[in-house]
Amino acid sequence: MAIRKVVKVGDPILRKKSKDVKDFDENLWELLDDMKETMHSNDGMGLAAVQVGVLRRAIIVEVNNAFLELINPVIISKKGEEVEKEGCLSVGNFRGRVKRPRQITVKASDRFGYDFTLTGEKWLARCICHEVDHLDGILFVDNCLDKKEYLNQNN
Repeated sequence: MAIRKVVKVGDPILRKKSKDVKDFDENLWELLDDMKETMHSNDGMGLAAVQVGVLRRAIIVEVNNAFLELINPVIISKKGEEVEKEGCLSVGNFRGRVKRPRQITVKASDRFGYDFTLTGEKWLARCICHEVDHLDGILFVDNCLDKKEYLNQNN
């Protein structure tokens, strides 16, 4: 395992759409292991492959000591709404309020290519939504209710 460099705002790769994972092999496993080590070393709750420079639809999340790997995740249902502050390893120190679903159901594959469906609430739902957005080139600041503050800090 290795700690990889986290891509920061301004790098155009963060705005690209990630491609589906087709090969569930040692390269994917190494990527996922490196992502976990990178996330832990940066005190994160989640990380998308694009954040370490790899345009593949792979995310990891760790909420309430539950670690999950989701390959080719697709959110298939959303319920309710909540507004909470979020941050991002690619954005830096800024934290802002984002409206997200209170509950989501996501379909994904594990590192071996086996499909599963998962329903998560509150922080797990928020974290998965945040990371899935990364796979589509969306940053939390794009939907941030405090976007004006972010822009003022970064201009």
